[in-house]
Amino acid sequence: MTAVAFIGLGNMGFPMAGHLLAAGHDVMVWNRTRSKAEQWQAQYGGKLANTPAEAAAHAEVVITCVGRDEDLLEVLNGQHGILQGLQSNALLIDHSTVSAEISRHIAESFLKADQQFVDAPVSGGQQGAINGQLSIFCGGSSCAVARAHPLLAAYAKAQAHVGPVGSGQLAKMVNQICVAGVIQGLAEGMHFAAAAGLDVAQVMSLVGQGAGSSWQLVNRHVSMINDEYNHGFAVDWMRKDLDIVETEAARLGLSLPLTPQINNFYRDVQAMGGGRWDTSSLLKRLQEFPANTGKLA
Repeated sequence: MTAVAFIGLGNMGFPMAGHLLAAGHDVMVWNRTRSKAEQWQAQYGGKLANTPAEAAAHAEVVITCVGRDEDLLEVLNGQHGILQGLQSNALLIDHSTVSAEISRHIAESFLKADQQFVDAPVSGGQQGAINGQLSIFCGGSSCAVARAHPLLAAYAKAQAHVGPVGSGQLAKMVNQICVAGVIQGLAEGMHFAAAAGLDVAQVMSLVGQGAGSSWQLVNRHVSMINDEYNHGFAVDWMRKDLDIVETEAARLGLSLPLTPQINNFYRDVQAMGGGRWDTSSLLKRLQEFPANTGKLA
């Protein structure tokens, strides 16, 4: 049993912290909105902290799962932040999707020599977190990643050490590039099928059994047909992630022709009022476009 502090009980962190408790660990949680932490305790048990510092003081391992670079810095280094309570020899694991630069900054500037850090962003969405079936990209020293491995196994179907600190975030960027392209392709295929007078559900069922299949097709085409876009990862968060990708690609001197275009398409969805819709709403954007203008109706 390991004493764990879990900071951030959003759509992902809430069930992930529950899996750690179910695996037999001593879990104390903190969330910015206290009522969400109380809801977690009512569902799972465990302990509540009043501040991130209090949670960290309880723990051998501190796990963060928050939204943005600035959120991560706030829970680490803000008033009553994690660093005020982080123990000697503690391991800090960050599941947030943030920039590789901020991960390196945390490891180099915030932690003491005897404290370890792993950047470990996840893929698999809310359903993957609920089912304990996430893929986890781990960046850090071999020793730190090996120490994290048995804890992450509580909610991972796959995890790998992909390189030094920051590499986990870079690998997650690869994931987001691939996901964005797949969703846009799926949306265009479905839009084409409808315009051609085909039975979209029938066609997508067949495509899903061939080379054109994907997780997005299998899990989202029915809700897309039904104009339902409240299933998991929101457009606002994808926009944040693709902005990170674009910044890193520019730093690397890379041209990524498709990814910035899809990021712009998600900007259109936000302009439609769909910032909280899930990422499959790229189909909704196509449906709102006049045939030839290239502009939203």
